[in-house]
Amino acid sequence: MTSSASAVRGLAAAAVLACSAALATACGTSSSPAASPGSSPAVTGTPTLSPGTASPVNSLTATPSQAGPAPCVTSALKVAVPRGQGNGAAGSSYYPIQFTNASGTSCTLYGYPGVSFVTAPGGRQIGIAATRNPTTAKQLVTVPPGQTVHAQLQVVDAENYPPTGCGLVTAHWLKIYPPNQTAPAYVRFTAQACSKPKQILSVQTVQPGSAGT
Repeated sequence: MTSSASAVRGLAAAAVLACSAALATACGTSSSPAASPGSSPAVTGTPTLSPGTASPVNSLTATPSQAGPAPCVTSALKVAVPRGQGNGAAGSSYYPIQFTNASGTSCTLYGYPGVSFVTAPGGRQIGIAATRNPTTAKQLVTVPPGQTVHAQLQVVDAENYPPTGCGLVTAHWLKIYPPNQTAPAYVRFTAQACSKPKQILSVQTVQPGSAGT
């Protein structure tokens, strides 16, 4: 009996050890490992930006500028006021100020030229400069090489004013600034003008074509 009981106890102890080993192996295997403390899940969505915050794309990509020809500079233009294309109405005469692109590339004109009578190229101004006539709307006009556009110039008959209030003189030159330029062109143009501040000249915006209708 003593030998049998010892054998039974030995077999039981061996079974317990085998079971413990099996349980340890099972506990050490996991199909979904736990995340380690302090780790963060990957962000797969688009981050929410606070109002007024630029997105990374916009902060790296400059806003494209409008492509097209540059403004016409004075040195690239031939400026003329042909007297033969003038016409008169109600005490005024009208002439096209013509801007011809003398360069090899297209350029643009936009808005009003500046116009005044002067005593000579580089000389002093006679009277007051031309006012802006809003009859024609501003438009960006592209001038290809060799092509001509115009702005209509109104010249009021200076003799419409009383002599004492006008200070009648004969002018022989126009000083003309192309739109948005600071360098003038000078054009020979003879007309009666007022040396006193009476309005003689008025100009419209630059329009396509070499002359008005």
